[in-house]
Amino acid sequence: MKKILYIYIILISALSFSQIKEVDSLPFNVDDYVFVKPGDTLTVNLNEFSLLPKHKFKSKNDIRYYLWFRRKVYKAYPFAQLASQRLDSLNTRLERIQSKRKRKKYTKLVQNYIEGEFTNQIKKMTTTEGRILIKLIHRQTGLTAFQNIKDLRSGWKAFWYNTTANVFKLSLKTEYHPESDNEDFLIEDVLQRAFQDDKLKHQTSKLTFNFDEIIAIRKAEVNVEHYKEMFAKIRKKKKRKKKK
Repeated sequence: MKKILYIYIILISALSFSQIKEVDSLPFNVDDYVFVKPGDTLTVNLNEFSLLPKHKFKSKNDIRYYLWFRRKVYKAYPFAQLASQRLDSLNTRLERIQSKRKRKKYTKLVQNYIEGEFTNQIKKMTTTEGRILIKLIHRQTGLTAFQNIKDLRSGWKAFWYNTTANVFKLSLKTEYHPESDNEDFLIEDVLQRAFQDDKLKHQTSKLTFNFDEIIAIRKAEVNVEHYKEMFAKIRKKKKRKKKK
């Protein structure tokens, strides 16, 4: 009987001790927590953001081409971003200038400034970087490079600019369509991921498209076949030169 009573006392003591520990483990400041009663609806406000799916590459080798292409986008984007900022500033200032003579004079100053700011840098770009820049100018300004030049200068000047670009197999009339063009999709993919990682400064596109829908349709598949073919042609040319 004494044994049973002793065991009973031990069990009661153990239960009491465990209850004290449960109470002690509760948070002291309950104001930081939200109490939801049965039947209540809990609403949590979060900042809007997109979760981009993981890339789908056909091979490890394709990753190299994607990273190479990403460097090209990183190089071209700041120029398109700057062009957009300069044009926005120009248009805002022109709205305040009533005199046609002063408007023309100010436009001329901005033209010279933009050309001086971009010319030397653009000359250093490769054909791929130049093509990406032309597309990004359309993305950032809502107008093609040709239309921007035509508005700033004249139709005749824009024609010659375009003729010069054609020598390098580029067209200043090239538009940006990430929903239908594979290269444009890759550019937008690089940009969106760079914005999320704070590697590039975000600037909203003047064009209307929903990249979340586009990447869902594409299933995040990365197609770099064009660049693989391009590098293959370059290698063949180098081999021919060596043989000569």
